[in-house]
Amino acid sequence: MDNANSILLNRFFTRNTFKQVIDDGESPAYIAAIRRYIVDPAEKTNGECISEIYQYLKKEYQNEYFYKNTLLNKLLLGIHSPRTTTALTEVPVGNSKADFILINGKAVVYEIKTALDNFDRLDGQIEDYYKAFSRVVVVTSEKNFDSVQQKLQNSPTGICLLTKKGTLSVRKEPIEYGDMLSKTIMFKILRKNEYEQILLKHFGLLPDVSQFEYYRECQAMFESLPTDIAYQMFVQALKSRAKIDVVEYSKIPYELKFLIYFSNYKKSDYAKLCRFLST
Repeated sequence: MDNANSILLNRFFTRNTFKQVIDDGESPAYIAAIRRYIVDPAEKTNGECISEIYQYLKKEYQNEYFYKNTLLNKLLLGIHSPRTTTALTEVPVGNSKADFILINGKAVVYEIKTALDNFDRLDGQIEDYYKAFSRVVVVTSEKNFDSVQQKLQNSPTGICLLTKKGTLSVRKEPIEYGDMLSKTIMFKILRKNEYEQILLKHFGLLPDVSQFEYYRECQAMFESLPTDIAYQMFVQALKSRAKIDVVEYSKIPYELKFLIYFSNYKKSDYAKLCRFLST
């Protein structure tokens, strides 16, 4: 696939594109993709056009969005439930960003390596993830499976395959590995209200210091916790980040589930999107 096509497809399934669609009724990236990939778009609804472009991704260009959307649909919505399980994306962990994290009773980081990716940074990424999470899985393509399997054969890291048909196949279960957990890294991921709630719950108080010293003192208190307790409370804090209208979200088509899950939609936004999809 040429670079112009890949750039256009990568821009199509983004929050920015669909924010423009919702707010302005149109988006340059959206219009360009419809013109390029849809035959007789005037005869189809926007929802039908989006579905056709997504099917093109499935057959010709399984990019990062396709991987993320498949993970969310198959795992969060297929095996678990948004009522009991939380998904996170692009979470900074050390020098890396976790592509996809799923949290219910446990937390699992999913690092995506599509057929278009190389493995230059994989070792460093996995090392970073184990500083904040005890389970890591690499999700990759059939083309890359042998290379990933060889690379991770003596590792606790799991392997999940995204097939050409768009299904997920677990090839190696992740083994819990907490030896590298770092309370410093965990604390840096937490938001202010999250670490304050942890400290109040465990210690019953917050530091009585100047604003300048406050963050450092909160960090010191968190790092004084036993690692297993700190990790348990850290995971629970992240799990509580999920804020989604489950009823409205259930109306969103498969192709847009990942995109809308992380878009912080209000009820009025859902209504606008549904109207757009039906026209």
